[in-house]
Amino acid sequence: MSFKQGMKSTFRSEGADCAATIYYPDNKAERTPAILMIHGWGGTQLILFKDFIKRFTEAGYAVMTFDYAGWGASEGLPRNTINPWARVRTAEAALAHLKAQQDINQDQIVVWGTSFGGGHAIDLAAEHPELAGVIAHVPMLNGMAAVKAVPLPRLMRFGFDIAKDLLNPFGRTYIPVVSALGEYSTMDRDGAGRLEDWVAKELDSPYDNRVTATSLLTMGPYQPGRNLKRLSMPGLIIGALRDTVAPFNEASVRSKVGSNISISTIDANHFDPYLQPWFEDNVTNQLKFLNEVFSD
Repeated sequence: MSFKQGMKSTFRSEGADCAATIYYPDNKAERTPAILMIHGWGGTQLILFKDFIKRFTEAGYAVMTFDYAGWGASEGLPRNTINPWARVRTAEAALAHLKAQQDINQDQIVVWGTSFGGGHAIDLAAEHPELAGVIAHVPMLNGMAAVKAVPLPRLMRFGFDIAKDLLNPFGRTYIPVVSALGEYSTMDRDGAGRLEDWVAKELDSPYDNRVTATSLLTMGPYQPGRNLKRLSMPGLIIGALRDTVAPFNEASVRSKVGSNISISTIDANHFDPYLQPWFEDNVTNQLKFLNEVFSD
């Protein structure tokens, strides 16, 4: 797949210059409707996003991606550490940056977040009722449920590395973000190892496959699902029924949202919906939602 170069820029967040890229449709309008894409746990701008960006821009929408402070092409130290509340602040700054572009229609912006970033999208949308819509794609809505899904031996090994990281903050302890099943990483289930194959095939640059061990301490307390009831704009939540990375409790989600929020489920695990054959029905469903939102 050929991929069109986007317009690169930076914005300030968490004391760092954060890298952003805006991809425009070939037939962009004077004020183009736009989608802000928010990445997940160990993601950087194009990781698993390329096909989504291609289809969204082909439909006539601008798309902005960005790297969190300390990740990818952004500045910031320490590298590859995660604080979800800081990340929401960065997403807030990214939204302001997107709104500041003269060729973007500020009244037609949809926030799109995936995995851990799906929770960030919910948090951001709860604070911005002016948004045209929100999409939470295989979202992590309950951090404690995600922690409980990790096998006990793996949790114990995480604890050992977290202790090392806390005791020596100047020589950080890193854990691989993804790996093949049974190998040590923060995510080895649900075919997570496919990410490394995807990067080798689709990206020109290598992926820095590591995250600080203390980042794992932030998972359990993070509960973005609490903000579901505050969403006032149209929304689409896409849950994977066999997700063991960010377990999706459909009944719980339905009990928290109003009639403005649609819920779509896929018989898949956490990483399947990014890839074929699941991707096609998944993106078609999202485009239907976007077309309805942007046509209002």
